[in-house]
Amino acid sequence: MIGVDVVVAGAGPAGSVAALVLARAGVRVWLVERETIPRPKLCGDTINPGAVASLRELGLVGGPLETAERLHGMLVTSPRVAVRATYPRSRVALALSRASFDFWLTDAAVAAGAQFDCEVRVRGPLWRGTAGQAAVAGVEFMRGDGRLSVQPAALTIAADGRRSVLARAAGLSRHPRAPRRWAFGMYVTDVDGMTAMGEMHVRPGHYVGLAPVGGGVTNICVVTGRRPEGRTVEDVIRRVLMSDRRLRDRTAASRSVGRPRALGPLAVDCETPGVPGLLLAGDAAGFVDPMTGDGVHIAIRGGLLAATAALEALESGNLAGAAPALSARRAATLGSKLRFNRWLRRLVGSAAAMEVTGLGARVAPGLLRRLVRYAGDAA
Repeated sequence: MIGVDVVVAGAGPAGSVAALVLARAGVRVWLVERETIPRPKLCGDTINPGAVASLRELGLVGGPLETAERLHGMLVTSPRVAVRATYPRSRVALALSRASFDFWLTDAAVAAGAQFDCEVRVRGPLWRGTAGQAAVAGVEFMRGDGRLSVQPAALTIAADGRRSVLARAAGLSRHPRAPRRWAFGMYVTDVDGMTAMGEMHVRPGHYVGLAPVGGGVTNICVVTGRRPEGRTVEDVIRRVLMSDRRLRDRTAASRSVGRPRALGPLAVDCETPGVPGLLLAGDAAGFVDPMTGDGVHIAIRGGLLAATAALEALESGNLAGAAPALSARRAATLGSKLRFNRWLRRLVGSAAAMEVTGLGARVAPGLLRRLVRYAGDAA
């Protein structure tokens, strides 16, 4: 057992940023991850312009960001229309593997003074108090030997993803009944026509994202709400690509690299981002949909907000006030963006709305370009 002020569960962007900010402030922080680092992660591998700016504000530059592919906008297509939306000249997105990005962020947190351990499986919150007044006072966890241990802490930050053990144990998160979407992703070579732009191809019932990640490799991610056809993950993706007139010829000669992966259901609803002693960050605090490409930015901002609320609570001694403070900050900072993402999620789920939007984009493509810039936090 180690003496810590804050336990951060999950070493993705939200958890590592929270641990970094806390450690820089002199807080004793223990960052834990259930897997080894680096580890593969099904993701679009795109860090949008807003995320790039937030990293710069935190002094996080260089490393894999230096060699990442620069993306200057998005190509968005529907069955009826194709629109190229470029970012302002001073803003770029970056495409790089989440494995290398997460590893780099974890290293930055450790360099700032955070203690880090991987292959630590958090089993649930450590509760104190009585019914009606219970508060989280740390975590129960297991290492590789299978023995259950406890780590007391003044505050705990759950950044352990969509299926957060801590958020669920506290009754904070759930998968909604609709929409129920699954993601299927793989890396391939030899995709024709890739440029310095990300791509999003929206179709009735599914959408396809493409991102060049360097070395002639493209990340292809298919997100579908229907029961997909195919015996394997790659078969699901290939069937979608071959059925699409815009993508069929471009991907016919592509060859897979590495292991294809699947993930779902994707959406997570969360009413409030914490309870006394426990704060939520990243996907643990709610996940809308990957199509907007702003998931990493929301995770970074969420980790920063959780760390700020924790720091203020530790300084004032009002630990119970951390969760309400975080809720207010998330509403002020991320509320409008999350509402936009939910609106977009409903729009894509409606064939009639998609038809109207496609017609509108043909008449006024500038509107779609502005939406893409807003989604990319590049406005």
